[in-house]
Amino acid sequence: MKGCPAPSVLLLICLLSWAYCSESEPEERTGTPTQAPHQHHTARVEKDYEKYNKQPQGSECVRCCDPPEHFPSYPVYYQPLPQINITILKGEKGDHGERGFQGKLGKVGSPGLKGQMGPKGQKGSLGSPGERYKTTYAAFSVGRRKPLHSNDYYQTLIFDTEFVNLYGHFNMFMGKFYCYVPGVYFFNLNVHTWNQKETYLHIMRNGAEVAILYAQASDRSIMQSQSLMLDLQDQDEVWIRLFKGERDNAVFSDEYDTYVTFSGYLIKPSSES
Repeated sequence: MKGCPAPSVLLLICLLSWAYCSESEPEERTGTPTQAPHQHHTARVEKDYEKYNKQPQGSECVRCCDPPEHFPSYPVYYQPLPQINITILKGEKGDHGERGFQGKLGKVGSPGLKGQMGPKGQKGSLGSPGERYKTTYAAFSVGRRKPLHSNDYYQTLIFDTEFVNLYGHFNMFMGKFYCYVPGVYFFNLNVHTWNQKETYLHIMRNGAEVAILYAQASDRSIMQSQSLMLDLQDQDEVWIRLFKGERDNAVFSDEYDTYVTFSGYLIKPSSES
């Protein structure tokens, strides 16, 4: 092989070295100093070493199996090269690298088991007292037992009979209902007409006409009615007005029966909206 000493040469060198050590060992045991080899022998060993360790040049081919022509008389000593364990050599700490990109989100895991119930908390402090519950009502129902004829001016229909007047919201002296609970109200007016006379009335809200009750003159008297709902604000007034005397109109009634009634009640207060 090219670049490698023949195995047989190396084996022969090892045998000569062992034989030389065996011959010199008795001299060392008896205490007799070992003499250095003769100068002629030393030169011969060096010459043999150069001969058998010479590297082939160019295209020279050496067969590894061929035995060498000559062998050195004395063994050749080799100087072992020191070896360094690279794993024990530790370099300086490197710089901190840049942060990498965020990875993709993993799959959502299955929901865990329900945890145990925690301990009971401490009792809270007493809250501030709330407002008193308010129940709002408003209702009235009044009647008239006296007839009324038209005059040269508008007249307010005054009632003389009180059926229901909750909290006094209907003023019997003024003939008006006063709103103290804002909200939606229902009102109803019933009258009895007079023979041969018209019946012409208005349901008023404050100073405005909101509905009319009318019946033509007839040979017989009849009952006439009008109803409506109003969204009232605080202090609104609702009342009945008889039309002035341009027309001969009247409302019939007598002291034995009540033919004219006016009623109203709260449906829903504004505070519940």
